Amino acid sequence: MALFSYKAVNAEGLMVTGEMECPNDIDLESRLSRLQLELIRAREIKPRAKLFARRKISRQEMITLCFQMEQLIAAGVSILDGLVDLRDSLDEGPLRAMVADLAESIQGGQQFSQAVARHPQAFSPVMASLIQAGEVSGELQRVFEKLTQSLKWEDELMAQTKKLLMYPAFAGTVVIGVALFLLVYLVPQLAGFIKSMNKTLPLPTAFMLGLSDFIRGYWYTIPITPAGAAIAFIAYTRSSAKARLRVDAWKLNIWMVGPILKKIALARFTGFFSMMFSAGVTVLEALRIGEKVAGNMVIENAIRRTREAIVDGKSIGDGFQSTGMFPPLVLRMVRIGETTGELDKALDNVNYFYDRDVREDIAKVQAMIEPAMTVILGLLLGSIMFAVLGPIYDVVSKVKF
Repeated sequence: MALFSYKAVNAEGLMVTGEMECPNDIDLESRLSRLQLELIRAREIKPRAKLFARRKISRQEMITLCFQMEQLIAAGVSILDGLVDLRDSLDEGPLRAMVADLAESIQGGQQFSQAVARHPQAFSPVMASLIQAGEVSGELQRVFEKLTQSLKWEDELMAQTKKLLMYPAFAGTVVIGVALFLLVYLVPQLAGFIKSMNKTLPLPTAFMLGLSDFIRGYWYTIPITPAGAAIAFIAYTRSSAKARLRVDAWKLNIWMVGPILKKIALARFTGFFSMMFSAGVTVLEALRIGEKVAGNMVIENAIRRTREAIVDGKSIGDGFQSTGMFPPLVLRMVRIGETTGELDKALDNVNYFYDRDVREDIAKVQAMIEPAMTVILGLLLGSIMFAVLGPIYDVVSKVKF
């Protein structure tokens, strides 16, 4: 299909602009007519322009979309009328183009879940399955409410993670810059005097002088080395499923960070599992879809083993226990929910359990990382100064006046 940029007039005579994928301009005019829009002008966006025009829809935009859909459905507005009103209220951009396409698809006779499935870049398989289940059960408003809460949680978690990394990144950049300045400018200025002392140089001093010569002679390796290492790491990760499994297992074992990553993945899984179960999705289907949510192959394999154990006749609680991923408290919550028939509430409690732990762990790491970085960076700069100025101080201290 081609991507067209169009300008049209609605029933009130207001000008409407947007983008839509259609086989040709005749089909575009027909689709806009079904949306009560009269086409004025259309232009096909070429592949190069399309690359820049089809910007990915952000998480904040999806939060806005889910919240507004929840409010419109709660007010009794039909999905089609709600999408049309939402389209007219949005500014020009990829979100508006997607909403216009959703409205046009429903106008053409598709179900809302079918229209949503045409936009996997915005609606994940989990979201599409939840919307489909909400249509069948009549709980679409509740589904959008849960999706809004889940997306907000992910957005807050991402903001906390960025905040956690901000100080180490800033401090590390400053200290590396200072270290490079000392090695490139200060050390060469003192190198001649140090070598003229006609004495055996201490090993730290000889190392710093050699490092200074290397950096000045091969400065281009400084940006190339980390970039090459990053490319090699990504290539290794994508080379095979076994390589990705090793990398994902390594991530879960990183000191301090690994347990947090594991809890984040399990919190995401249990949150979406609860939403799918409460929306009417079967346990086995929810587990199958939930594998894609974890974002870590180790946890994906554990969820797959859970599903296989349930298929073999085990209870849900025993299936979760067989993975070895969940602590006893969580397993007890799942068993209670399975016994009482309120598994969705039990999973909500598990999600809350992990959410609270993640927030507390991030706060602890953030409290520890600042003084630790200060000490490490201070030792780095101190070692450079000691290696360079130590021999000079040793000579000066032996001079008799």
